[in-house]
Amino acid sequence: MNIRFLYFLIGVLIIQGCARQGRPEGGEKDEVAPVFLTASPTQETIEFKAEKIRISFDEYIKLDKLEQQLVISPPMEKQPIITPIGTSSRDVNIKILDTLKENTTYTFNFGNSVIDNNEGNILRNFKYVFSTGDYIDSLSISGTVKDGFEKETDENISVQLYEITEAYTDSIVYKERPTYVGNTLDSIGFEITNLKEGKYLLVALEDVSKNYKFDSRQDKIAFHKEIITLPTDESFELTLFREELPFTATRPSEVKKGQIYFGYEGNPDGMEIKLLTPTPPDFKSTLIFEEDKDTVSYWYTPNIKDSLHFEILKGDYKKELIVKLRSKKIDSLLVSTEIKGTLSLRDTFSIVTNIPIDKFDKSKISIVDKDSLNVYFSAVLDASKKRLKLNFDKKQREKYKFRILPDAIEDLFGNVNDTLQYSVSTKEESDYGILDLSLNKISSFPFLLELINTKGDVVAREYSIEERKFRFENLEPSEYIVRIIYDTNENGRWDSGNFLLREDPEKVVYYQDVDGPIEIRANWEIPLTFN
Repeated sequence: MNIRFLYFLIGVLIIQGCARQGRPEGGEKDEVAPVFLTASPTQETIEFKAEKIRISFDEYIKLDKLEQQLVISPPMEKQPIITPIGTSSRDVNIKILDTLKENTTYTFNFGNSVIDNNEGNILRNFKYVFSTGDYIDSLSISGTVKDGFEKETDENISVQLYEITEAYTDSIVYKERPTYVGNTLDSIGFEITNLKEGKYLLVALEDVSKNYKFDSRQDKIAFHKEIITLPTDESFELTLFREELPFTATRPSEVKKGQIYFGYEGNPDGMEIKLLTPTPPDFKSTLIFEEDKDTVSYWYTPNIKDSLHFEILKGDYKKELIVKLRSKKIDSLLVSTEIKGTLSLRDTFSIVTNIPIDKFDKSKISIVDKDSLNVYFSAVLDASKKRLKLNFDKKQREKYKFRILPDAIEDLFGNVNDTLQYSVSTKEESDYGILDLSLNKISSFPFLLELINTKGDVVAREYSIEERKFRFENLEPSEYIVRIIYDTNENGRWDSGNFLLREDPEKVVYYQDVDGPIEIRANWEIPLTFN
C-alpha cells in the first residue's frame, strides 16, 4: 500500500471521528439575550419609502406572543405581515400593507416578544424606528396606569395620545385611532417614544376589541384631565374605571312560569316595573334585584294572559314592553341552608329558598342548644325575599339544632315546606383572631371600610362619618386586605367616573402588610395602623 494513501486514509478517519462527536457536556448555560445586528432599511432611516423590512440578529430567534407584545405607533389600519411566526430564524421580515403618513416617525415596539431559540432569553423592549420625514422625532412620555377599584391592574392596557388640532373633539376617542399609542404590556408602567412637539389628550383603555376606540359598554378608560404639551418631564398617573352607562331597560324574557327577567344597563336605583295588564284581586308580584347581575326578577301569580304589558320607569325614563308567556310549569319549593357543620361566630344562620317567600310562621321554627334549651331568636326576611335570617346570640363551644315544622314557610305560589332539621356547632373564641385597626391621615369623610379575604369576599364592612378606630372580632384565621372607599357624594357606595364630564372615580385605597396580606392567626389580637 502506498504510504501517502495510508496517511490520507488515517486523516479521513480522524476527521470523520471528530465530526461524529456530540456537543460538549457541562458547558455554561446561555443567559445572553439575542443581539440586534442590522436592518434593511437601516434603523432610524429617514425619508422612508420601503414596503419591506428585514431585521437581523446574531442568533436564531423566535417571536413569542407577538400579537400581545407588538405595539406599532402610530397605529396602522392595515396590520403588517410579520414572519416567521412559530419557527426560528435569524431574520424578522415585515411587509407593510398600510399607506404611511407623511413626515411621521413610526415605532415598531416588539416588547418582550424577541427570544432566542435555545434558552428563551428575552431581548427586552426591542424597537425598530423609521421616519417618512427628514428627521426622527425624539420626544417621549411615561407614567403608570392603575385600576380605580380593583387591587390588581390588568395587563396590556393601551395608552393613547390624540393630537389637538382644529378638528379635535372629545368624541375622537369613540371614533378615531389615536395619533400615538403605547402599552403597559405585563406591568403598570408605560412609555411612548419618538413623539413630536404638540398638544395632546392622554387616555388609557382596557381595549377589549383591540381597535384603539373607546366602547363604554365593554372597555375601561382612564384620562388625564388637562391637555398635555410636549416636551414635558412630568410623569402621569392614570386611573382606569368602567363608566356607569345611562339607564336603559333591555328586552325582558320569561325564565319559567311566574318569573320574568328584566335586563338593564346603568344604575337601577329607583327603577320601577309597572304591570299595565289588568289583574284579578288575588294577583301578587314582587321584584328582586339579582345580586351581581344586571337583571331584575319579576315574580308573579296567578298566570293571567298569554302576554303581559309592562311599563319601565326611572326618573324621566319611560319604556313600554310586552312579554309573551310560554312556560306551563311552576317550580317546586326548595328549602336549604348555606351553612353546614360549623357556624362561625360572625355568621348568620339563614334558610334559603329558590322562590320568593310570601309569608312565614315564626312559631313553627325552633332553635335548641346542646342542653335542649330553647334559644330566643328573631326572624328577618332579607331584600331578596329568598333568605330568612335567624338572628340569635351565638355562644362558643355550643351545638344548635334547628327545626322547621310543615307550613312554616309559604312561597309566592302557595307552596309550603315539609319538616326540616339542621344541626350546627360553634368553635371557641380562641379559634379566631382579632384585628384592631387604626386609620391615620384620612383624606376625607365619610368613607367605607371593607375587610376582604383571599377569595375576594367582603367579610366586614363599616361606614365612617368620623370614626378612625375599628375592632374586628371572631375573624377566621386567614389572610386579609383592607379597602377604603372615599364616599365623596355620600351615597354609601363606590361611584365610577365619566370621561366626557371629566369626572374621576371615587378614590379607593388598599392596605396590606409590607410582606403581603394581613395574617390573622387563631387566638391572636393584631394591632395595625393604616396610614
